[in-house]
Amino acid sequence: MQEIDINALNTQVLWVAFALSVLFGAIAQRSHFCTMGAVSDVVNMGDWSRMRMWALAAGVVMLGFNGMVALGWVDAGKTVYAAPRLLWLSSIVGGLMFGFGMVLASGCGSKTLVRIGAGNLKSLFVFFVMGLAAFATLKGITAVLRVETLEKVAMTLPAGQDLPSLLASPLGLAKPQAAAWMGGLLGGGLLAWALWKPEGRSLDALLGGVGCGLAVAGIWWVSGKLGYVAEDPNTLQEAFIGGTSRDRMEGMSFVSPMAYSLDWLMFFSDKSKVLTIAIVNTLGVVVGAGIWALVSRSFRWEGFRGVEDTANHLIGALLMGVGGVVALGCTVGQGLSGLSTLSIGSFIALASIMGGAVLALRYQIWRVERSI
Repeated sequence: MQEIDINALNTQVLWVAFALSVLFGAIAQRSHFCTMGAVSDVVNMGDWSRMRMWALAAGVVMLGFNGMVALGWVDAGKTVYAAPRLLWLSSIVGGLMFGFGMVLASGCGSKTLVRIGAGNLKSLFVFFVMGLAAFATLKGITAVLRVETLEKVAMTLPAGQDLPSLLASPLGLAKPQAAAWMGGLLGGGLLAWALWKPEGRSLDALLGGVGCGLAVAGIWWVSGKLGYVAEDPNTLQEAFIGGTSRDRMEGMSFVSPMAYSLDWLMFFSDKSKVLTIAIVNTLGVVVGAGIWALVSRSFRWEGFRGVEDTANHLIGALLMGVGGVVALGCTVGQGLSGLSTLSIGSFIALASIMGGAVLALRYQIWRVERSI
């Protein structure tokens, strides 16, 4: 493959990824797709409608990803989520931090971007603080703390930490077959649970669940199939074009990508700072949400109510930026993309994120009751 073809492929990958993220943003704005909102509805009102929407999205992505594994298009082992080294303590601590923070900041990373598109200036503030905190945890002062403490505690597994890699041999199956069976059972189970009750079959639930799920699965296809090159002419090694790191495929996520987006904006004149799937996904969600907000006339400017509101969003953004990097992802990164790989670390991180959100919601209820 000639260099010009690599450049053309890179452009194609980025445009398709951008289109999928625009779709995700528009659907999330239209259907009110939100992980924090789903947990909040359950804790505060006993309403499982949005949780069923979220489960539907997770099931769609799981079926999509493992279907691609079965076809030989992608390999979970070539993602950040399925590495043999299981950072279980990082997943727990980072997940709890992220979950608690997303409640204080009125939404997770994807919801922050959606709200920016709809005119929420509080979310714009969260974006900058979260992006800076994430960058510091990737390469700065909190990165040193992360590496020297939490990441010292880990388990090294004989195969990747995704369930098909771990269980294929004991079950006497090839890895693609194991992925097809396990992805089908778990993904199908999520779909069955989501659609079991009428609220899971409402228009919003179906649109948000299926639409957002397909968009996330689509990013896996773009990165792992469309952008895959068996031999990069520059390195003579396999590469994933358009990714932040060309040695692995990239799913949709919104914590580190916020840091990469700020880095790209601040050092735009540096020719080494190039657009990636992560950056165009971040921009695309804002654009998609903005388009739908304008079309539906739901675009509204919104600012902080006071000092306490500002402080909550500041602390929440810091917790999400640090916690999201420590846990290797957010509610979309670990919760949808990571979970679809059937990674043990993703299951741990998602449970911790949910647990952190519940703790924060209970804390808010306690504060309200205490003030009465």
